[in-house]
Parts: sequence; structure tokens; C-alpha cells
Amino acid sequence: MNQATKQTTEQMDRGALAALYEETFRNFEEGTIIEGHIVAVGKDKVVVDIGYKSEGIIPADQFSSDELSTLKVNDRLQVYIEEREDAEGNLILSKEKADKMKVWEELEKACKDEKVVEGKIISRIKGGMMVDIGVKAFLPGSQIDLHPVRDLDGLVGKTFPLKIIKINHRRGNVVVSRRVLLEETRDKKRQTTLSTLKEGQLIHGTVKNITEYGAFIDLGGIDGLLHITDMSWGRVGHPSELFVIGDKVEVMVLKYDRETGRISLGLKQKSADPWSNVTARYPIGSRVHGKVVSLTDYGAFVELEPGVEGLVHVSEMSWTHEVRHPSRLVSVGDQVEAAVLNVDPNSRKISLGMKQTAPNPWDMVEAKYPTGTRIEGKVKSLTDFGVFVGLDEGIDGLIHISDMSWTKHVRHPSELFKKAQKVEAVVLRIDKEKERLSLGYKQLTRDPWEDEIPSRYRVGATVAGKATKITDFGLFIELEGGVEGLIHISETGLEPQTRLEDKFKLGDDVSAKIIKVDREERKIALSLREHVMDSERKQVDEFHATQGSVDQSLGRTAKKTKKRSDGELESD
Repeated sequence: MNQATKQTTEQMDRGALAALYEETFRNFEEGTIIEGHIVAVGKDKVVVDIGYKSEGIIPADQFSSDELSTLKVNDRLQVYIEEREDAEGNLILSKEKADKMKVWEELEKACKDEKVVEGKIISRIKGGMMVDIGVKAFLPGSQIDLHPVRDLDGLVGKTFPLKIIKINHRRGNVVVSRRVLLEETRDKKRQTTLSTLKEGQLIHGTVKNITEYGAFIDLGGIDGLLHITDMSWGRVGHPSELFVIGDKVEVMVLKYDRETGRISLGLKQKSADPWSNVTARYPIGSRVHGKVVSLTDYGAFVELEPGVEGLVHVSEMSWTHEVRHPSRLVSVGDQVEAAVLNVDPNSRKISLGMKQTAPNPWDMVEAKYPTGTRIEGKVKSLTDFGVFVGLDEGIDGLIHISDMSWTKHVRHPSELFKKAQKVEAVVLRIDKEKERLSLGYKQLTRDPWEDEIPSRYRVGATVAGKATKITDFGLFIELEGGVEGLIHISETGLEPQTRLEDKFKLGDDVSAKIIKVDREERKIALSLREHVMDSERKQVDEFHATQGSVDQSLGRTAKKTKKRSDGELESD
């Protein structure tokens, strides 16, 4: 090789080296990622050779303690060039930024390929949740689940598969969704479920929601309704008595409407209907035991077995007490004995009686207290129409207000009786079927209307008494012996517009004339008008009688005078 050629070759080598040197600078631009190898690991830094004229420095605090302990010389490492050279001529590198850029690249690729990423919910923010997927991403509240989530705070710290629905590296924004994946899974399950679904099929599901009228069961991408009436053959007050959200259940498909997509489910249909042979198990007249499960105003429902209940009407609870409400005798949860009175399997009704399990005391009363028997008891209660008297057998007899006095007009039983007072009475009637015992108080004494009153109070006689009651139709007068008479308003002699209250007061002494004595109705009719007229006639008669004696004496005197005069004349 001659000298010229050698010089030319050296010039070309120097040119190539210069170009290579320039190319090296072009490849080591700030803000790029490059791979190097570790040349030293120190306490405060890690030295990396990336093929540059000087080595690069990464602060040790960018590594975790575990990472630092595993780093070795010549390990390969991707780094981010922060500054090409510092004041000392060293490259400033960053592992953190290299990792983040790598993550962003992977996330952008996952978004493009619609791949699933794992994300950990780290906090709750306005409108949704903050999620860590390698970088911080936003999970909107509407994208968390298929249905609104009430307890968002309960999701913090949990990891879920997510799908990236929006990404902007330059702005550092990432939006993710869990709902999209759930909808995809639900749709797949739904298609699988619907393809095999048929009525009468037993299918497993999960209780998804509970309402007052039933429970919604997730059958696998599609929901079915288990109505409260199809949960049990027995009584169910609320679906929450049987289920909680999340329960696994096996149910029967009762109806599937392919047009609307509605599915009706049943649980009780998995077992036989207990009413199918209820007549044979509970014949009329048999004794049964059960638990009181419900009370109403008209009776108590007794559970004889799961799915079979009978009603004890209030009228069938006691022979001796008038039961106004079943709670006076039984409570929910009580175990009771009853007799089967009637069975109607078609209407799913069983009539029960509690009182039929004990002897009927009315049988004993009828034999022990025949009509006319005198009894003794205590006044249990007073009403406007009479008093109830309790007998030893626990039966109450009624003394009607009309059977309290032969002679007195009793306005209210409290005029003669008080509660808890001991009284005697006479048995008048016993109605076993209606369970009624009629008593009489006035029948303890002889009826004065038979002969005593008619003989004492005769029509036309004048009687005196005290005003005991003032009504719109007349004035009641109590006569001697407690007998009452009535002066009808037409017999008062008052002007039509005059009120009785303006002329009479209770307790006033009043005299009147007897104008009628009705033995059958036990009434004495009095007249004030005729009494006044009789008094006036008497006065007139007395006046006339007095006037008649005066005239006669004057006549006799006149005659004597005349005779004398005539005699004198004659003598003269």
C-alpha cells in the first residue's frame, strides 16, 4: 500500500469513527429508554453502562431493599435517560420512569387488543374509585358493577379484573371498567342458561335481591322471581325469614315466557302438597295439637304441620266467656289443643274448636238450674239493657232491665245494682244452643199486678205522688208502694206550646186522677186535666150547695113576713 492510499484509508477510518461517534450521541437522547448492564452497586447509587462515553447513575432509592439485595454486576437493566451528562460528566438515569414507560406501552397495547388487566382499588374519589393498574386509573361509579353499589368504601383494597376503555398517555389519563367484563360474562351465561331452560326443571341459583313480595334468583346471567307464595306450603311473613342475599338455592322453573324473558320459580313445589290428603290425616272430631302462628280480630291460626293451618274462631274458644279478641286467651307461639270441626281441602281451610276439648258447662247448667230455680251470684257487669250475674260454673246469666221491678220504671240497672254485688235471681229461660241464661229479679216476689194494684188503684180515684221522670211524651209519677203512673202530655191540660220542664220539676208533689189501669201491660194512666176539672166541679157543687141553703132560709123568712103582714092586715 503506497503512502497516498494509506493516508486515504486513515482518513476514511477517522470519518467512520466520527460518524459512529455522532450516531452514538444521536441514540443517547434525553427522554429515551435504553438497555444497559450494571457495573457497580453502591449504598446510594447503582452504576450502569449503556455504551455511552460515560457511565450512568441511578439513585438507590429507586430500588426497593429486596431489589437492591438481588442486583448483581452485569445484570441487564432498562433505564430512562434523564440527563445526558451532569456537572461531573455522568449520565443521570431513572429506573422508575423506565418502568412507567414500559407500563404505559403495555397498557396501550392491552387497550388496543381489548385485553383484561388486574387492578387494585386504592381509594374512593368523587364519581368513582381510584385504581392501581401499574399507573393510577379512574373507575367510574357506573362501571363498577351491573347494579349500583351501596358500600363503595367496602371495595377499597380489593383486586378486580378490569378492561381499559380509554387511555391518554400524554395527559396521563386511564379509564377502566369492570361492568364491561361482567356484562360479557353475564351474556355468555345467559345464552347457556336460556338454551337449556324449560318448565319443571330444577336449577341452582344464587339469591340476588330480596323484596317484600319475593326473592330474585340469579340463575346464571338471567334472573328469576321466587314469589313469596311459592316459597313454602306454610306461612311466610317476609322472604327474609328464609333467605339472605348470597344464599345458594335449588328451585323449580314454574313458567318461562320466552317473549318477555320472565321466569317464575318455585321452592315449595319440590315437595308434595300437604293438603293433598289432609282429610284422612285430620278427620272431623279428632283432637289435634298445634302452635299459634297468627292472631286476628276474628280468631287464631294454628299450625298443625308445615303448610297446614287451621282457624280457631273466637266463638269456638270458650264455652263460658265472650271472647272479644283471641289475645285474651292465647298468644303467638302457644301450643294448644283443639278439635277438628270441619275440613275443606279445596279452599285449604280447617275449622278448629278449643272449647270442644272441655265438657260443655251448659249441659250441667241445664240440669242443675231448671226454670224457676233460685240462684245466687255476683254482678259481673252492667249494661244499658241489664246486668250480667256470674254463676259458679263460670256462666253468666242476664237480668234484663224489664225483669228488675214489677212496679218501678227502671231507667238504668245502676239504680238497683252495683258491680260485685251479691244478688239472688230466678232462672227464667235456658237456651243451650245460643248459650243464654235469662234471670229475673222481680220474680223473687209475687206480682202485685195480679190483684193488689188493681184493687188498690181504681179508675176514677185521685192519687198523689212525686214526679220521678219528665219526658217528651209525659210525666212519670211514683205512687205509694213504688208503683209508677204516667200522665201523658195530652192529659196535663197545658197549652201545646208549654214545656213540661217549665211547669214541673223532679220531686214535685203531684195529684192526679186514675183514668186507666192496664193489668196486662202493667200500666196506670193518670190525668191531671181531669183531676183539675173534678176539683173545679167539686168547688162549684159546694158553692151551689151553700147557695141553695141561703135561698131557702130567705124564702122562709119572706113567707113568714108576708103571713105576718097578711095576718096583721087581716086582723086589721
